[in-house]
Amino acid sequence: MLLALVVFAVGIVGNLSVMCIVWHSYYLKSAWNSILASLALWDFLVLFFCLPVVIFNEITKQRLLGDISCRAVPFMEISSLGVTTFSLCALGIDRFHVATSTLPKVRPIERCQSILAKLAVIWVGSMMLAVPELLLWQLTQEPASTMGTVDSCIMKPSANLPESLYSLVMTYQNARMWWYFGCYFCLPILFTVTCQLVTWRVRGPPGRKPECRAGKHEQCESQLNSTVVGLTVVYAFCTLPENVCNIVVAYLSTELTRQTLDLLGLINQFSTFFKGAITPVLLLCICRPLGQAFLDCCCCCCCEECGGTSEASATDGSDSKLKTEVSSSIYFHKPRESPPLLPLGTPC
Repeated sequence: MLLALVVFAVGIVGNLSVMCIVWHSYYLKSAWNSILASLALWDFLVLFFCLPVVIFNEITKQRLLGDISCRAVPFMEISSLGVTTFSLCALGIDRFHVATSTLPKVRPIERCQSILAKLAVIWVGSMMLAVPELLLWQLTQEPASTMGTVDSCIMKPSANLPESLYSLVMTYQNARMWWYFGCYFCLPILFTVTCQLVTWRVRGPPGRKPECRAGKHEQCESQLNSTVVGLTVVYAFCTLPENVCNIVVAYLSTELTRQTLDLLGLINQFSTFFKGAITPVLLLCICRPLGQAFLDCCCCCCCEECGGTSEASATDGSDSKLKTEVSSSIYFHKPRESPPLLPLGTPC
């Protein structure tokens, strides 16, 4: 319970911070930051809806919302993994495009329709791949010695499904472990490693001293590459235990006790929750614009004289500093010669 409370608090605060920062700042509304905000949104949904259901089931041995949560929780978790996987692939492709492109380094601001189209591809693709989870799981009640019955979710397609659909779900169940390992674990790692190797091949090793004129741009590029690598490392670290547990359960399930299988299932759940809690903290630490906006918001909330003249002048100074940094930062896809804009707004 204590571990769940810590993960829940850190994840909810961190993901809400990332979403609010990107939503309320005009200069942070880019395709790159929108993908990071969509990651935060899905992690928030998983923590807010799935974590209480899992903890309630562990304490009471009863399933909250019954069969609905038994099907919805795996669907949301797999969808979240799919969003993370395809987002890392999209960010890796962006790094590959920047490293091999001959276009000008400063790109114009991206239209809202283009950003929404990219997010729609990631979201729809992730949810479509997770649809079989809705048909795979069932809620069963098993007798227990200490209490009357215990609710448990098992992977067993309903016999009432049409024959063709039933065979497809059974095929998915038989290939689920290796599909899970290949698509949601190997794919983002291979994309990130390949894109980083291409980037190092084109630009040289990360420790190479940049030219004097391109120093600012090289610094931004290095920060973006560090963000992608950091997200991939955290994702691999959090999903590796789940893949190991899946392989163990698939090949040694007949030799393991019920308590061991329940423990492995709980480890699978918490690995997803850890990912949702650690990812926003990593983004706020690595991404300088997001981290600076978060610190400015915290300082404003903690200050007792937010309405004073000194605070107003300090805010104006920080806004002008942010505009200066934004004009040359690749995070915001905004040219230098753009006219001054309000800090709040939307390109839509």
